[in-house]
Amino acid sequence: MGRSSRACSLLGSAQLLLLLLLSLGSAAAQKGSTWKTLSGKAPVIVAKGGFSGLFPDSSDFAYRILGTISSPDTVMWCDVRLTKDGDGICLPSINMDNCTMIDNVFPEGKKTYNVNGVSTVGWFSVDYTSTDLLPNVTLKQSVLSRTPVYDGSMLINSVENVFTSFNASAVWLNVQQDSFYSQFKLSMRNYILSLSKQFITDYISSPEVNFLTSISGRVSKKTKLVFRFLDEGSIEPSTNQTYGSMLKNLTFVKTFASGILVPKSYIWPVTPDNYLLPYTSVVDDAHKAGLEIYAADFANDFTISYNYSFDPLAEYLSFIGNSAFSVDGVLTDFPITPSEAVGCFSNLNNSKIDHAKPLVISHNGASGDYPDCTDQAYEKAVADGADVIDCPVQVTKDGILICMSSVDLMDVTTVGKSSFTSQVTTINDLKAGPGVFTFNLTWDDISKNLQPMISNPMSTYKLYRNPRNKNAGNFMRLSDFLTFAKGKDLSGIMITVEHAAFMAEKLGFGVVDAVVKALDDSGYSKQTAQNVMIQSTNSSVLKKFKQETKYSLVYMIEEGVRDAAPSSLADIKKFANAVSVSTTSVLPQTHYYLTNQTNKLVTSLQSAGLQVYVYVLMNEFASQPNDFFADATSQINAYVQGAKVDGIITDFPGTAHRYKLNSCTSMGNSAPLFMQPPQPGSLLLTMAPDVQPPAAAPMPLLTDADVAEPALPPVSNTTTAASPSHAALRMRTDVSILIALLMLCASLLI
Repeated sequence: MGRSSRACSLLGSAQLLLLLLLSLGSAAAQKGSTWKTLSGKAPVIVAKGGFSGLFPDSSDFAYRILGTISSPDTVMWCDVRLTKDGDGICLPSINMDNCTMIDNVFPEGKKTYNVNGVSTVGWFSVDYTSTDLLPNVTLKQSVLSRTPVYDGSMLINSVENVFTSFNASAVWLNVQQDSFYSQFKLSMRNYILSLSKQFITDYISSPEVNFLTSISGRVSKKTKLVFRFLDEGSIEPSTNQTYGSMLKNLTFVKTFASGILVPKSYIWPVTPDNYLLPYTSVVDDAHKAGLEIYAADFANDFTISYNYSFDPLAEYLSFIGNSAFSVDGVLTDFPITPSEAVGCFSNLNNSKIDHAKPLVISHNGASGDYPDCTDQAYEKAVADGADVIDCPVQVTKDGILICMSSVDLMDVTTVGKSSFTSQVTTINDLKAGPGVFTFNLTWDDISKNLQPMISNPMSTYKLYRNPRNKNAGNFMRLSDFLTFAKGKDLSGIMITVEHAAFMAEKLGFGVVDAVVKALDDSGYSKQTAQNVMIQSTNSSVLKKFKQETKYSLVYMIEEGVRDAAPSSLADIKKFANAVSVSTTSVLPQTHYYLTNQTNKLVTSLQSAGLQVYVYVLMNEFASQPNDFFADATSQINAYVQGAKVDGIITDFPGTAHRYKLNSCTSMGNSAPLFMQPPQPGSLLLTMAPDVQPPAAAPMPLLTDADVAEPALPPVSNTTTAASPSHAALRMRTDVSILIALLMLCASLLI
């Protein structure tokens, strides 16, 4: 019986699109590179069940996205299970209910079996023939946190189909629970030996010594046998030893295997709170024993050590590109990222500073690693290679400008746990709901009594940033920021000014004049080494800066827009040199998928002579459309190579700086396909029509009416009920005037 018509229809439509998707095979190693692998060759990338990070493990799509682009470095992985009639199928779990829709086809099929000493309830392949399963049972995503849109659309693959249907350049068969199948008079050994007469299998792995010894010398000499280590405390059934103890006797493993596959934690262990410990000697030990070593458990959308700043590429590089060792291969659900690591990002000189485009502009410093706008966030941003560091200015009760990402201290400090909660007030001009605002407290109140609080924009997804340093660092005044930035290897600084009209009318404070004075006092108005950029969502603010200074001016467009009308471009050109736009204005998305809508905003702005910066990029996979495959580097590449933006504003400047150094950028049209941006909308079309998300409404056009604003109001001299701190600010000004008059009178008397 053939495959279901639904699966065939979906596959047929998608095949034309797969070439538009990213290739997931690795590029060849960089010429002249010396790899610290056992063979000296580039590490192997093993795609677990194909691209199982997005598509159901071992599905047609998961394999075909690899097979469409034949790559000598990418290996297709299949977890082999046996059917009742002794045929092999590829499934990631022995319990079929975890990875298929079998309960819909055989609702009465639930059984309880002993699997390696564990009583296991579910549906098992040993109860069904291949004829029962292959034409009827569809796959589903086995990781519940991943998208279910492909569930039920693709059928189970036979092992033979992996060899014949997907243009596989190399195949890795993983065999587990051999003793389980023997209970049903099925022989995994006999199946593998029979298969080996038809196909050359590049790798066969198993966590069972007896199975590997039983096929050793009986399969092709080209087949590598790999002993798979499970958790250190688990018992290997053949020897009755723990895998942890067997790791100390690799000379024994060498007698029946040419390599070992270990959880990545064997190599880079982590603390209970998920920070890296020093790496172990296991890679060196394996190589000394003449064994290749492969690391498992890589997935871009799983929790990784906080040391990697939510950047999966950084994790891969620590296993293949560090100065001490390199594993011989990695087993991953997301083959694109190790492909980048091997092909474009190994052996980079991360200390190299390059201030060419795209500009890397920090967002509240390196706020992905430290609390916003603290000294540590700025120090990290500079160390990570940011081209521009930023300071969003707010004003305190005593009229001091500070760098603070929110005017509401409740958002970014521990004020909610302090005695200053009595200052809570509601100011609808600034935000909905109550807050404790920077102008409610003096600089001493803030700097001496409060702690910064790290931002966690993805906390809804249980993704929290650097908890050990969630309150680290010191607050910075604008004057402190300017002093810090001077002399650093930066192309410039960016000062963001918001709420200027409110400050003038309600607080009696002229923020534009105060910023200009601070820049004058720090010498920035008399230097050209660092470009001074002023950013605002208010055209009135930028117009006033243009009247008073020669600084570069950046207009931030808050709303999502598809393009800018010629009249609005003409208006912006009158007061700005650059424009900041949201990620979705550049690449529209719906329900975490890029759409096929073509926004011309970047092209229009650049044609008008305006630089374009995109904001805000984050490393957390939950912040990115699925088209970027939970890979921050892929996202950056889409905006730089695809949309051609001039700069990126990011919480993680280190990731963006490293992107600028990659060796594939200079390759032009010869760059590997995995470093080409995705085609917007192509991933949507791999879904059946009934599960596609609803189409997003077209974004509006930016018009001159959106840009035009009245001039900033004059600084008010009257107290208003809207600002409980206004009187204090005016008192400070009145005292200054009184002192000046007294000094004048004294001089006249003398």
